[in-house]
Amino acid sequence: MKFFTKLRDGYRYMKTWPMVKQLGYFFPEYRVVKATQIAIFSMPLIAVLVSATQLYIVGWDALPQAIIYSLFFLSLPIQGLIWLGWRAKHPLPLSLFSWGQKLSEKISAAGVECKPLTSKACYFDMAVLLKVAFEQLDNSYWEEL
Repeated sequence: MKFFTKLRDGYRYMKTWPMVKQLGYFFPEYRVVKATQIAIFSMPLIAVLVSATQLYIVGWDALPQAIIYSLFFLSLPIQGLIWLGWRAKHPLPLSLFSWGQKLSEKISAAGVECKPLTSKACYFDMAVLLKVAFEQLDNSYWEEL
């Protein structure tokens, strides 16, 4: 059950993370989310094509290899979701926690209601905070980064 929980957390984290290029310089999530989204769409097609090509060229004798190739390509988006699920529950480092506190104060000063980060904040909490920030703060704040 823990496996499926991690997949679900990864999917929620992928949907929550703001897809803004400025964050790609500071967090690997931008690249991982983008790659996982592409993999979810393209890897089933690639798995079928690779298996069909293997069976067409070599014949039915290559069925075990074709199955292994398909499983490998189908596992790539799952690996991305597992990493995102692990990262979502990972606690924030102190430097990122203090930056998140400042960002939370800036959002509150702008008149937008948001929860401040608690002492047990994780990357999912940071994703929620960043999503609110990108929706509510003007672009001049993000250009300063």
